[in-house]
Amino acid sequence: MTAMPTLRRALAAAAVVLGIAAGAVQAQEFRLAMSSPPSSMDPHFFNLFSNINVSDHMFETLVKMSPDSQPIPGLAESWRLVDDLTWEFRLRRGVKFHDGSDFTAEDVAWSIDRIPTIANSPGRFDSYTKAIVSKQIVDPYTIRLRTATPYPLMLPDLTAVFIVSKKATAGPLPQGLASEEFATGKGMAGTGPFKFVRFARDDRVELERNDAYWGPKPAWSKVTLRFIAADPTRVAALLSGDVDAIENVPTADLKRIRENRNLNFFSKVSHRVIYFNLDQRDKTPFVFDNDGKPMDKNPLKDPRVRKALSLAVNRDAIRDRLMEGLSLPTANLVPSTLFGHNPTLKPVFDADQARRLLAEAGYPNGFQLTFHGPNNRYVNDDQIMQTIAQMWARIGVKAKVDAMPLATYFPRGTKKEFSVTLVGWGAQTGEASSPLRALLACENKEKGFGAINYPSYCNPRMDALLEEGLRTVDDKKRLALFQEAVKIVIDDAAFVPIHHQVTTWAAKNTIDYVGRTDERTYAHAFFPKR
Repeated sequence: MTAMPTLRRALAAAAVVLGIAAGAVQAQEFRLAMSSPPSSMDPHFFNLFSNINVSDHMFETLVKMSPDSQPIPGLAESWRLVDDLTWEFRLRRGVKFHDGSDFTAEDVAWSIDRIPTIANSPGRFDSYTKAIVSKQIVDPYTIRLRTATPYPLMLPDLTAVFIVSKKATAGPLPQGLASEEFATGKGMAGTGPFKFVRFARDDRVELERNDAYWGPKPAWSKVTLRFIAADPTRVAALLSGDVDAIENVPTADLKRIRENRNLNFFSKVSHRVIYFNLDQRDKTPFVFDNDGKPMDKNPLKDPRVRKALSLAVNRDAIRDRLMEGLSLPTANLVPSTLFGHNPTLKPVFDADQARRLLAEAGYPNGFQLTFHGPNNRYVNDDQIMQTIAQMWARIGVKAKVDAMPLATYFPRGTKKEFSVTLVGWGAQTGEASSPLRALLACENKEKGFGAINYPSYCNPRMDALLEEGLRTVDDKKRLALFQEAVKIVIDDAAFVPIHHQVTTWAAKNTIDYVGRTDERTYAHAFFPKR
């Protein structure tokens, strides 16, 4: 089959958007302030939003996501099922990498093979390639990917697999070019709308337009992606004209940004869920008794304690008083617009029931803990932790908040140094199996499961449902399997969702933007107003 009718509609909508940008007067330089920096230029190194967002400017995937998170053709112009186990992809002809070399099926096969070999990856992409058991290059512009069982999620999975140039990234290591080399410019030959110029860690990435790009050309000849974590500084840069646009408008500045006639404001409900993890190992480092002493057993292993901490959170109050209405309280992994949402799960606030559960679990007087998280990644992340800590105090759990920059937080989090953590996850593939596989499945490198399972949660029944869903072609049956898996996770309070973010952007009033469900901020999606 080729792209289905719904995909064709999504592609047409995306083409209209890109066509506006392409048809606009070709502008000069565009300066965009982003809220968090990438940790690596290697698009296969770390499945981290800030890395992916930057990589998307230079590298592309066989299948792309529309602004509403529907798969649409990318470097593959069409696809079909040859049989129940074999997907065939027809590649675009005439596409060039930034170094002038031709894009072919060899580059696709190399990219898929490279992903699981990345050394010291703190969060692998191989959960998106594990299903592929063999590859057949039919000709330079046709490749077949075979799976061990029917695999209906091939298309959304491939939206997460960046294609790199085999010529530019080949080398003596199993992974080819070492990840750290990308920061110098080596290997930075993608097929995307912009070419790499320079990376200044934690400060900026400089790009130039790829005039040989196969798709609509961006409006901007030069782009600077600046990384400004501090909200006031980012807003000040926009108001002073130092940048042309920003992402993640702070809630404290919403009113003046919206009312400023020199600015345009944009927003869209995101599929990113903000949640907290609760460590379920036998021993955990940051939970103490009320005298501040380490505890003999980890209370977070008890599902009653985990449920109590969830019930103590007033998500509506966080939305109304902290988020200025820009959040969607949830008890799900994905919003209602995405596949796998379970409509039977509703967020509940009940402090009295929380206290009863703590008492039943043997903690009538509560205990102490430290709540860790970033202070420069999610909207109001530090304030959310402080607010939740106050809510927990009302049921007897005394929480100290230790917020830190993302660059410090994530390396420690991947080593499981914390007990309770604030995290966010965007369903990159546009459905619930993304967080189920990466965050909640029992850790299994062979299956590509649990790559970012910080709380060490493991429920074999949930895993069985997930695996069955991943090989079930019938959409109705697969939906029921994913919804049941989500219910298990929420009932276990293994994953405690708070809300889905509403993503915001602001730009000079001469500039428009097309907001995205996946929160991506693309320089090529900003364009001069006609």
